[in-house]
Amino acid sequence: MKSSNRPTSAIPHLYYAIFACYEPLLCLLGFIGASSDPKTTFEGQAPWPADSPPPAELSRAGLVTVIQLAHVCFLVGVINHFVLSAARNHLGSYPAIQEKIVFSLLTPLLFGDILHLYVTIWALGEDKWNFRKWSPMLWTTIGLGLTLMVPRICWHLGIGRYVHSRDGHHQDNSSKVNSSKFSVPIH
Repeated sequence: MKSSNRPTSAIPHLYYAIFACYEPLLCLLGFIGASSDPKTTFEGQAPWPADSPPPAELSRAGLVTVIQLAHVCFLVGVINHFVLSAARNHLGSYPAIQEKIVFSLLTPLLFGDILHLYVTIWALGEDKWNFRKWSPMLWTTIGLGLTLMVPRICWHLGIGRYVHSRDGHHQDNSSKVNSSKFSVPIH
């Protein structure tokens, strides 16, 4: 017998809104911002020493690096949207398989979130805990990063979503899926 208070999707509305809509929007805005003003983006990534200000012009290598990094960020957002939409739209009746696919997407992104936060804080050097010296771009980078990292941690903890090891036994036998095999009928 199916429990009525258990989640039935590995990608409920809130997680879908965060990872398939909000994150791609952030990535698009980051791409637009970095592409429209690569010099400011480059200079805002870490503090510049007082005795060594940023160069007057961004080198071609710096320009290419910033735009390529922005492109990769945008690509991550697009991948999130397409993978989560496909899993949600085509595997809605197979929450155990949904869970495996979303795990495969969100796990490396969580590692990326943690490393991104670490590198951002590391780059501040001795001023890392001097919050008054943090630039608006730094506050934005950390704040927005946490708005994605915290929900990814919650997803991995199984908060508010279907977790096969916890919720799978609540399904009746006719709706169980052997999650060790990918045998979804294609329509």
